Amino acid sequence: MKSNMKRLSSYTLIATALLGLAACNRGDGNFDATGTFEATEILVSSEANGKIMELNIEEGDRLDAGAMVGYIDSTQLYLKKMQLSAGLRSVDIRKPDIRKQIASLEQQIAVARSEQQRMENLVKAKAGNQKQVDDIVNNIKVLQKQLDAQYSTLHKTTGGADAEAESIVYQIMQLDDQLQKSRIVNPKSGTVLMKYAEPGEVTAAGKPLYKIADTDLLYLRAYPTAEQLTKLKIGGGVRVFVDFGEKEQREYPGTLTWISEKSEFTPKGIQTKDERANLVYAVKIAVKNDGYLKIGQYGEVRFNE
Repeated sequence: MKSNMKRLSSYTLIATALLGLAACNRGDGNFDATGTFEATEILVSSEANGKIMELNIEEGDRLDAGAMVGYIDSTQLYLKKMQLSAGLRSVDIRKPDIRKQIASLEQQIAVARSEQQRMENLVKAKAGNQKQVDDIVNNIKVLQKQLDAQYSTLHKTTGGADAEAESIVYQIMQLDDQLQKSRIVNPKSGTVLMKYAEPGEVTAAGKPLYKIADTDLLYLRAYPTAEQLTKLKIGGGVRVFVDFGEKEQREYPGTLTWISEKSEFTPKGIQTKDERANLVYAVKIAVKNDGYLKIGQYGEVRFNE
């Protein structure tokens, strides 16, 4: 009986020692603040209406900024652009060539003025008739009025054609913009967290397609107390500790990037250095990810003295 009691006592001591060692290894209680990791997430939404023809992404995929990952059906937009382009060519064909149109009248006026000069020379030489000169001058005036009227008409016609062409050009530019937005282009390098749409589905402008985040740089949102806040400054270095199982803990250097201006009640599941402190301040600590850190993972912070 005594032997059994001794063995039980020995087992209890060993178990207590092991628990104490594990707690020590995990840094239980040896922290200044705690929190969870988050990332800067971007919700990529459709910029066009129509059927999704391709969306070549899966959750967990690593995407580069500017990569085309799919497109939305743009057949009707393309056909509309072709129709407008044909209309633009038609306007250009109908546009009058002013120089050619008025060339005949200009030639007649030039010939009449040459004749006027010849007759005036004959009159000076007493070999011509003044009435013939006057008739030529009057004829030149009539021709000039006809030229001015024709030029005015042609100018108005040309101006109307130019305005019509300009309107069509703007419509084509709008279609080009819509065609460009039919392409699904990834805006930022990162990892696909969620996929909300599939090829074959009909989407609309503003409807989410997928969510992406840069997981190379994560942010630990921790909650120090007001007393601890007096020792912190933006850009200051801290130490971040993360548990990986019961026996492994990793340390990461972190940089304080943001401090909330307002206090809040301690969020559920968050431990503080002073358990009696009800109000805390949210802070963000940038931590370079070595590939092991995950969004939502728990972490502990120790502020550098």
